[in-house]
Amino acid sequence: MNQPDRPRCDETPAWRALQHLWGEGARGFDLRNAFKTDEGRLAAFSQHAPHVFADLSRNLIDARAQALLMQLARECGLQAHRDAMFAGELINNTEERAVKHWLLRTPRGAVSDPDLAEVHDTLDAMLAYASQVRGDTAITDIVNIGIGGSDLGPQMAVAALEAYAVAGKRFHFVSNVDGHEIDGVLKRVRPESTLFLVASKTFTTIETMTNARSAKAWFESQGGRNIARHFAALTTNISAAREFGITTTFGFRDWVGGRYSLWSAIGLPIAIAIGAQGFRSLLQGAHEMDMHFQTAALESNLPVRLGLLDVWYRNFHGFASRSIAPYHSHLKRLPAYLQQLEMESNGKRVDAQGRAMGVETSPVLWGEPGTNGQHAYFQMLHQGTQVTPVEFIAVKQPAHDLGDHHLQLMANAIAQAQALMQGQHDAGGHRDFPGNRPSTFFVLDRLEPASLGAFLALYEHRVFVSGSIWGINSFDQWGVELGKVLARDISARLASGDVAGLDASSAALVRMLSPR
Repeated sequence: MNQPDRPRCDETPAWRALQHLWGEGARGFDLRNAFKTDEGRLAAFSQHAPHVFADLSRNLIDARAQALLMQLARECGLQAHRDAMFAGELINNTEERAVKHWLLRTPRGAVSDPDLAEVHDTLDAMLAYASQVRGDTAITDIVNIGIGGSDLGPQMAVAALEAYAVAGKRFHFVSNVDGHEIDGVLKRVRPESTLFLVASKTFTTIETMTNARSAKAWFESQGGRNIARHFAALTTNISAAREFGITTTFGFRDWVGGRYSLWSAIGLPIAIAIGAQGFRSLLQGAHEMDMHFQTAALESNLPVRLGLLDVWYRNFHGFASRSIAPYHSHLKRLPAYLQQLEMESNGKRVDAQGRAMGVETSPVLWGEPGTNGQHAYFQMLHQGTQVTPVEFIAVKQPAHDLGDHHLQLMANAIAQAQALMQGQHDAGGHRDFPGNRPSTFFVLDRLEPASLGAFLALYEHRVFVSGSIWGINSFDQWGVELGKVLARDISARLASGDVAGLDASSAALVRMLSPR
């Protein structure tokens, strides 16, 4: 399928029908009345998918809107676009690349893709190395040096799967080029017991390589001798890694985007933390969700239902943000991970043909773990002037046995969703909660490798769906590049003090912040 041939949502008959439905009263939809008048609402707007239960019943949508959204998906060619991705077609049209992160979690021999054997050869080698490190009692600290997808995914997953982590090893993540971050980590480790993982596909990423050089300089200044033992690289630039002194490398192909890379060699810190079987379970959970996305009918396809709901909210209700509220402390980095996944993928102002968008695209994602968020920003969610959909993520079985902690946690999650919908009337005003505020409630039986893999793949495909409906390319990120180019120029100017040709504000800041 040639991506530019995809119809854009606002050019379809279904879009016009949705606009008519909106104008005819959908904008005034009331959740409380919907539950009173429809005993089957929960069953109609909730479903199980691999390792995940999703309750969508507290969202501002009814059967008519959902049916039209399904029609929109068909008119936009969503199924053909999905199938083109899984067929390895070059759906990343601006970079002329396939999009095959799903292949990284496909069992050996399950498809005839020519890259699958290489994927498993790399996976086997990476997991063998991870097992070696896990068994090396002399290594007590693992420092992952990366940025973007080379940091957010591994950091999130290692924290999320803490209950499955190997004993006797600490994991550190350095991404910011701000020297305070790596300086703080280096003060807590020793050269003889630390393994540094340098994660950069090209081995040229400025932030990553600046931190890697600082780590190497520290290692050598502290008496470290064996770079090859204490450094490994997750890169395709083997020659540059060797020049650095690294002999252990694991690569990945250019069809693996950074924000989809935790399934690849970039996941090495995850594999060290949870072991080979744990990492394979993570991949298996994601693969099960891949199969659900590929094979389930649209009406019972959870990524499709979620992606279409996102379009409904962004383009009709006008909701500009979505709050992520994981009610599990080990998911503390999930909101940051999902920010990149969705906002870097769908934060686009032109479609796949380069035309200016006629509708809004990605919302802003933000959040904190519950119950902390309740005492920080939930005030705005309940009584603020803007409506923000909330996504609650609950885990049925805790990984601890500390009395009633989990009962209280789950009670808070359910109560917050209930309060957002029900609201409270107060004639005096200050205690008035308008209610009718939407939320989605996800439930995992346990936070384990397979369920985490399935949930992350669910989100990946959800982002694909909304991007496909909008007619954009969700797999490039040209907006990241301009700042990088300008930073190189400004860096030289800070070193030299040269401000010629700069605007007045930039020139003043260069003068103020230059170390000269």
